Amino acid sequence: MNCSLGKVAAAAAMAFAFTGAALADNAPASAPTSKVVYHLNEGVDKAVPALRNVANHLSAEPGAKIVVVTHGPGIDFLLEGAKDKNGNPFDAVVDTLQAKGVEFRVCNNTLVSRKIDKGRVIPQAKIVPSGVAEIGRLQAKEAYVYLKP
Repeated sequence: MNCSLGKVAAAAAMAFAFTGAALADNAPASAPTSKVVYHLNEGVDKAVPALRNVANHLSAEPGAKIVVVTHGPGIDFLLEGAKDKNGNPFDAVVDTLQAKGVEFRVCNNTLVSRKIDKGRVIPQAKIVPSGVAEIGRLQAKEAYVYLKP
């Protein structure tokens, strides 16, 4: 009797394992393959390569869920009229990345400490209370991987 129960239990465990694997293989196509938070806290000169990293990331992994969180001088490329050293506006790059699902977040603490009016933040970016707290929350509560380009 024990031998029969053992075989039944083993068969049930195998069926469950295969069912679980089948369900995982049938996950919705819209589910992100990974979730990544990019941390930017340096000026516009660092934003150019960081945004290139984000674009390259999406080229390699189109389903990735990416959030760019900024604070300190890292917010500067998300302010109205911001341009790179060659005079190219950042809002076009931000628009392109946003169309691919990338989210941009700006630290309100930085805005307050630098006395920057919230109206200067481009509409594509969301203002969060604290950039560093947002990074921590995304990592701890939403299982985002941290990248510092």
